[in-house]
Amino acid sequence: MAALGWLTPRRRSATARSVLAGEAAAEAAHKSSLALEAERGPEGPEPEAEPEFPVAGDVRAAAFFDLDNTVMQGAALFHFGRGLYKRKFFQRRELARFAWQQAWFRLAGVEDPEHMQDARDSALSIVKGHRVSELMSIGEEIYDEYMADRIWPGTRALAQAHLDAGQKVWLVTAAPVETATIIARRLGLTGALGTVAESVDGVYTGKLVGEPLHGPAKAEAVRALATAEGLDLTRCAAYSDSHNDIPMLSLVGHPYAINPDSALRRHARERDWRLRDYRTGRKAAKVGIPAAAGVGAIAGGTAAAVALHRRRR
Repeated sequence: MAALGWLTPRRRSATARSVLAGEAAAEAAHKSSLALEAERGPEGPEPEAEPEFPVAGDVRAAAFFDLDNTVMQGAALFHFGRGLYKRKFFQRRELARFAWQQAWFRLAGVEDPEHMQDARDSALSIVKGHRVSELMSIGEEIYDEYMADRIWPGTRALAQAHLDAGQKVWLVTAAPVETATIIARRLGLTGALGTVAESVDGVYTGKLVGEPLHGPAKAEAVRALATAEGLDLTRCAAYSDSHNDIPMLSLVGHPYAINPDSALRRHARERDWRLRDYRTGRKAAKVGIPAAAGVGAIAGGTAAAVALHRRRR
């Protein structure tokens, strides 16, 4: 996708970059949903029972689902990174600097413009020069290899309830929009909002449009898509595991905390948001720690790099 007025972080504020990333993600998602609708054809029969919520037939309502640890166990970029490493997209020597940058960002949680630009350049260098169609084809294979068996059944059922009510359901993630779109299609969802990487003539340039779709950028993407789709956000629902998505959850009338990290659980209880936890016992405690630190496209690469490096050693 061509850049929409690409500017480096030094020339735009964080808020402006969030808006740009959100608008770019919304544009890509809107276009992909039209293609998916044409591909699927007529919808199936109406469900026998109509739940009180979501409200059946309310076409001005939709649902927005975070991906990592909400719909899928673990990070999509972790699994995608495993697949790319297996296909020799990058070597062990290249992992060291890349992993260190991602780990720093994950632990510090501070978006220093110069450091973040360097981290983005490292992450994007992996796909720079590759065709978008090539990554889409590989993404399909990687989904079957590493992702298909990691979908949370409980969250999948929540998404299906919205679909059965005749509402659109979108993934909202910092993972690349191409990866997110593959997952959405495989799950039968409407489409996906994801991080948009710039491409020219179908080849990745190694730049982002705006910034990773994380935190405030997700809220901007949902807001932009709601405008394009004619949605009433007070009638919409949003689902996430992370406190980083509080801006997105706060936009809608029906926020849900799914497998929440401790900060989101506390915030949800204070505001009487609905909670769902599909983890049990010790597993919930273990999953909760990385869930709180998920930063999508940037942090996902770290998880893949570190895990693969340890496995090799």
